[in-house]
Amino acid sequence: MENVAGILFGLIYLAVLILAVAGMWKTFEKAGEPGWAAIVPFYNIYTMLKIAGKPWWWLFLFLIPLVNMIVAVIAMIDFAKKFGKDVGFAIGLALLGFIFFPILGFGDAKYLGGKSEVSDHLIS
Repeated sequence: MENVAGILFGLIYLAVLILAVAGMWKTFEKAGEPGWAAIVPFYNIYTMLKIAGKPWWWLFLFLIPLVNMIVAVIAMIDFAKKFGKDVGFAIGLALLGFIFFPILGFGDAKYLGGKSEVSDHLIS
């Protein structure tokens, strides 16, 4: 019986993980970024920062405990605004991304922001 519960938990966890990645993938594509960036560690954070219009070096702030939570909320506020969402939705993205990214990616939200300045600075 314990083995069945473990397998069931594992399948539910896998389904939630796949849904979260698919939601992030679709969200990135809505913003004109490659969807595959959602599955690449650190590059997915860089891509979220890029969409939010934050500088690339904020990626390093995500490596500092406690600071990363504050930075995530701040970045997600700007990220959510690019899709016409409010602060409450942004906090949901930061804390419950596995629920809110699929809502953003598969929902009717449209990307409102233009190309970010981050990409321009890296190219020149």
